[in-house]
Amino acid sequence: MPEGLKTLTRYTIEEEHRHPGSSGEFSALVNVVATATKMIANQVTRGAIVGSLGAAEPDNLPPTVHRKLDAIANDIMVSETLWTGHLSALLSEQISAVRAVPARRRGKYLLAFDPLDGSSNIDVNLPVGTIFSVLRAPATAGDEPCDADFLQPGTQQVCAGFTLYGPATMLVLTTGRGVDGFTLDRDIGAFVLTHPRMRIPEETTGFAINAANERFWERPVRRYVHECLDGVDGPRARDFNMRWVASLVADTFHILTRGGVYLYPYDTRVPQRPGQVALLYGANPIAFIVEQAGGWATTGGERVREVAPTHVHQRVPLIFGSRNEVQRIEHYHSEPEEGPRFDSSLFGNRSLFRPAGRAKPG
Repeated sequence: MPEGLKTLTRYTIEEEHRHPGSSGEFSALVNVVATATKMIANQVTRGAIVGSLGAAEPDNLPPTVHRKLDAIANDIMVSETLWTGHLSALLSEQISAVRAVPARRRGKYLLAFDPLDGSSNIDVNLPVGTIFSVLRAPATAGDEPCDADFLQPGTQQVCAGFTLYGPATMLVLTTGRGVDGFTLDRDIGAFVLTHPRMRIPEETTGFAINAANERFWERPVRRYVHECLDGVDGPRARDFNMRWVASLVADTFHILTRGGVYLYPYDTRVPQRPGQVALLYGANPIAFIVEQAGGWATTGGERVREVAPTHVHQRVPLIFGSRNEVQRIEHYHSEPEEGPRFDSSLFGNRSLFRPAGRAKPG
C-alpha cells in the first residue's frame, strides 16, 4: 500500500475515538459490511463463471447470471452480518419481510440494504453495486424486531454507503461528517482512503435519465429535460450532456466525482405506485450521501430524507445531484401546469433525439 494511505479499519477506529464512550460496535459493523462487499466483488468479477452456484430460477423466468448473483450477494450480506452481535434486524431488497437477529446475538443497529443494485447489468458486463443504510434500533427491551422498527425517516440514519463494482471496487461512506471514498487494494485485501471529503459541484451541465420513458413523465420533468436539450439556443443558454447507466450506484459515483443530476421521476404508468426506487435501502442512503457531499435529493415535491415511510419496501421518485439543478426541478414541480405537454409529434419535431428547428435528413 502506498505510504500515507489510510485503511478503512483505521478510518473507522479514528471516527470512533471522536466520540468518547463509544463501544467500538459501530466501527466493527462498518468493517463487517465492507468485508461482505469484498466477497460480493469477488463473485461479481467472476460473472458467468458463477454458473450453478446461484439459487434456482423460478419456473417462469429464463436463467440469467444476474438473478443468480442477486441471491448470492444477499446470502453473503446476511451470513456475514447476522451473527456479529451488532444488529437487531436486517432488511433486504431480496427478502420480503424483516429478518430478526436471534435474541442472544442482538445488537443496537438495523441494517437495510440492496445487495446488488443494477444487477441486470451483470449480463452485459456493466457496473453494479451494493447500497446500505444503518439505523439505530428502537430502545424497546424485550420486544421482537419488526417492520415498524425500520419505518424511520432518512434523517435518522447513522451511516450510509455503497460499494461500486467497476474497473476498481470502491466503497463510498458517510457517517454524517462528509463523504469519503475508499478503493479496494487487492494486494493487501483492504479498502484504503483515496477520495477524502467528496463534494458535488453546485452547478452542472450533465443529467442522467431514461429517455425512453418521456411519454410517462409529468410536465415539470419534461420541462426541465427539454430546456437542457435546447442547449445554447434555449432558456438555459448552455449545452448539457445526457447519459443513463441504469445503475444507481454508478450514476451516483459519477455525480460525486463530476457533478450532474440523476432523475428517476414519478411516471404515469402505475398511478398507485409513486416511484421506482426503494426508499429505505435505495433513496434514503443515496440522499444521505448526496447531501453530505453538498448536493440535494428530492422526490420532486419533498426532501427524500423527510419522507415518512409507510412500509419497508416502499418506493419513491428520486431526483438528486448538484444542488442548484435539483432545486430548479423542485421549483418546476411547484408550477406543474408550466412546460410542454406530451405529444407524440415531439419525437419527430422536437424530441430527445432531434432538437427543435433542425431539418429531418433527406
